[in-house]
Amino acid sequence: MTDVDPASLTPGESDEPSEHVRDRARGPRRPGHKAGMAALTVGALGVVFGDIGTSPLYALRTVFAADHHAVRATQAGVYGVISLVFWTVTIIVSIKYVTFIMRADNEGEGGIMALIALIQRGVRLQRRSAKAALVALGIFGASLFYGDGMITPAISVLSAVEGLKVAAPALDHLVVPITLVILTVLFAVQRYGTGAVGRAFGPVMGTWFALLAVAGLAKVVAHPGILRALSPSYGISFLFDHGHVAFIALGSVVLTVTGAEALYADMGHFGRPPIRRAWFAIVFPALILNYMGQGALILDSPRAIDNPFFLLFPHWARIPMVLAATAATVIASQAVISGAFSVTRQAVQLGFLPRLTIRHTSHQEVGQVYVPAVNWGIFVAVVALVVGFGSSAALASAYGIAVTGTLAIDTLLFFVVVRHLWHKPLWLSLAGAVLFLTVDLTFLSANLTKVLHGGWFPLSIALVVFVVLTTWQRGREIVTRNRTEEEGPLRAFIEDIRETQPPVYRAPSTGIFLNANIETTPLALRANVEHNHTVHASVVIMSIETLRVPHVPVDERVTVDDLGYRDDGITHLTARIGFMDKIDVPATLRMAAEHVESELDLERASYFLSRISIVMTDAPGMARWRKRLFIAIARNAANPVLLFGLPDDQTVVLSSHIEI
Repeated sequence: MTDVDPASLTPGESDEPSEHVRDRARGPRRPGHKAGMAALTVGALGVVFGDIGTSPLYALRTVFAADHHAVRATQAGVYGVISLVFWTVTIIVSIKYVTFIMRADNEGEGGIMALIALIQRGVRLQRRSAKAALVALGIFGASLFYGDGMITPAISVLSAVEGLKVAAPALDHLVVPITLVILTVLFAVQRYGTGAVGRAFGPVMGTWFALLAVAGLAKVVAHPGILRALSPSYGISFLFDHGHVAFIALGSVVLTVTGAEALYADMGHFGRPPIRRAWFAIVFPALILNYMGQGALILDSPRAIDNPFFLLFPHWARIPMVLAATAATVIASQAVISGAFSVTRQAVQLGFLPRLTIRHTSHQEVGQVYVPAVNWGIFVAVVALVVGFGSSAALASAYGIAVTGTLAIDTLLFFVVVRHLWHKPLWLSLAGAVLFLTVDLTFLSANLTKVLHGGWFPLSIALVVFVVLTTWQRGREIVTRNRTEEEGPLRAFIEDIRETQPPVYRAPSTGIFLNANIETTPLALRANVEHNHTVHASVVIMSIETLRVPHVPVDERVTVDDLGYRDDGITHLTARIGFMDKIDVPATLRMAAEHVESELDLERASYFLSRISIVMTDAPGMARWRKRLFIAIARNAANPVLLFGLPDDQTVVLSSHIEI
């Protein structure tokens, strides 16, 4: 048995905002002038593109310098790999994500959780089991994203610091300690928010992409023949002529698009237009130039496969490039960390996680949040990966399978939305799904060979997260259903009070009861009557709705709901607040006092919370081990007294037993 905050059992924000709310929610995402758009574009450079922007550090090296099944540094091999890289980035990132999938947003939020929300809310299928299966698949895809989010900081920062092996071999032994220090600082500054981080990192990433482009362009100019590799014929010939080696190489080629899902998940931080502008104008050209430059270098000097990225630069520039690469990989880590925050926030909204401490860090963007529990959980896992694997080459064996799994699931869910929510023709939906799924599943198949060489780690993380999310979802459904039955209709409860003989004592004071459901009786109110045979002379039942706008004007925050109980001294209030507004129930009540007919003594009012004591039984619906897990998760929900700004000395918590 455990006590649970009932607020943690319901999504944290309004699931169906009104059109008025939608318009206001979208407002901050559309800057009214060019300077605003430019600022968002720079911020997006500093947060969104770090992961994919640092792939040149290790992607081609992994293809050509692998211990087994390495691609030979011949013209056919180099041209084939560069062709595959170009068309992989073009098809998966430029076409699939930036052009198409980013159109599927849930009130401005992106990522796989946005697709799940769209399917839950708007897609109608003939069989409920089909919809449940799609949602479960989406949850597993979101779980894979967490596994990816743990590997990216480790492999990115390690690959940058390993540049010391090229520039100053005597410092080789310091690679792991320096990496750990950098990662510790990165996770420590997350509390300042992605907006602040983006402003600081944006110019750095702009410089980084300029360096990528210049270094690659210099080699391309010296060896213009590499431009022929942009033809898809070289990639196709490489796949058919090199057989098994080419198939294994795909598992490394996909490392060039590891930030695609993070790019989509981070859409809520800056909006779609700034991300598109930055990608096509800056990021995409710089990446392709650098990959072609590395290819030209390998053709010119096959020994460069040891570290083609750093060997692109003259010896005098390698130490500065190690510093620049380290800064860029810190930003790469930022992309997936902020993406994990977005996914977590959406998971709370959709009811897959309890209320967590989620801090909004921007007055303009609803998506810019910081989740302490997720931040430090990922940090612990990243440290374990760095210490356990020790090098980016070893981590590359574990990297990719989570990415490709998420890519395939995104494609499937997106085309369900295209067909059933956007009502596009069946032939068009199927054609798009087949095209992109063929690419995704090919890469996924190539990465299955990594399972025994480290790929088990992200899969294990994904399995654990999947079990947690689905267990909370199912347990919440059961507890909510049982609690609704226990609460009973508010109208029937008040009728009982009217007819009770002798009459229930009306204490000459004010009682404030928080309740999510306008139709049911707060458990604390029912318990007060059943055990104390008392009802306050003035009763206020309050529901709180968080809207997707930064602030709600004072005159629009409180609505007095006329339920027909004012003669009984019972009033229902609905408080609407913005995501940047502090939840302060006493202050909200003071604003609403003039609209309440009964006299409210707020200075001496008592605030009542219904804390649920969950009792585990043998009732069907969940396995016993999952019930235990649900109870354990519930213990970590946010403290409702702090959440609602209630005064400790005036708050009464009444416990009610709910079976599960």
